[in-house]
Amino acid sequence: MQDKLITTLKNNGYSLTKTRQALFSALLSGKPRTMRELTLDLASVMDRASIYRTVALFEELGIVVRVQQGWKYKVELSDKFSPHHHHLNCTQCGKILSFNEPAGFEKIINNLAEAHLFHLSGHTLELQGLCHNCQTKPTA
Repeated sequence: MQDKLITTLKNNGYSLTKTRQALFSALLSGKPRTMRELTLDLASVMDRASIYRTVALFEELGIVVRVQQGWKYKVELSDKFSPHHHHLNCTQCGKILSFNEPAGFEKIINNLAEAHLFHLSGHTLELQGLCHNCQTKPTA
């Protein structure tokens, strides 16, 4: 994984710095993270501005992607650095659960694209609703 990061950075004229390594390591958990979570977790390594700059660079280079939640977002490693997956987003508490595609899903997606004469380069699937905890919470 580290080699792929170094290669991606190098191919785009960048080097692996301590801050870039720290941010990448923080995202290796596979769990989408808010900018606030990253700022708190990495406070001893880098300042907030450095985190935002590094995330912006990583987005530009395709190292991370945003997982939208309304007007907010979380970031996670792209499919280049983690297995392809999709998300269940809780619209109440903001919890994001990842899941893998069921068998045959790729074929369905490809058939849809082909039926519309569309050349497919990738896809994402975000399902929105309420997680189990939010469903069972009493309403006030």
